[in-house]
Amino acid sequence: MQITVDHVIRFLERAAALIRDHAAELTELDTVIGDADHGTNLNRGFSAVVVKLDALQDGDIGTILDVTGKTLLATVGGAAGPLYGTAFRRAGALLAGRYTIDGADIAAALEVALKGIVERGRVQRGEKTMLDAIAPGVDTFRTAIVQGQSLEEAARCALVAVEEGMRATIPMQATKGRAAFLGPRSIGHQDPGATSAYYIACAMVGLDADPPSHQTTEMH
Repeated sequence: MQITVDHVIRFLERAAALIRDHAAELTELDTVIGDADHGTNLNRGFSAVVVKLDALQDGDIGTILDVTGKTLLATVGGAAGPLYGTAFRRAGALLAGRYTIDGADIAAALEVALKGIVERGRVQRGEKTMLDAIAPGVDTFRTAIVQGQSLEEAARCALVAVEEGMRATIPMQATKGRAAFLGPRSIGHQDPGATSAYYIACAMVGLDADPPSHQTTEMH
């Protein structure tokens, strides 16, 4: 399966809808161990992204992801804006000029996005952050593609890994961000960043369920 501009736009629309629908949940999680604004901030950011999508219908995938990253950087406060913004911009830079991509391309884009989060946030696994959900998903997706699984199968396997990583943050003690100030009191609560990462990953599954609204072709 080839992913086109239409698929990427549909992914972003889905991600925005999921963040909107779960904004209250994300903010509630953030109320316990953060600044009580994760859902509100992300909803504002992804809503701003959706507004720009119509003007990007004829753009390449890299441009769409780069604009998404820039928009999140400009509109999302806290740590989430810089982290998600950097991730999307890194992926966009890798896919610049591309109008169709395959599973291997997506795996590579996810890798550079993950590296961007690690470098920008100076985080590692086990610190109770979004990385604890994203990293297992990226690893699982890459492995599935290398093993010859379809794009949809790889996405579904990755989603399971992201969900498991998200759940795994519950017993962790936070050592990064505002949650770190709580020390042992951060244990027993699911990380809001890992949770938003899960909903964004949900948007990647099933992109082939309905046909694109218009066809795009590879440009060289």
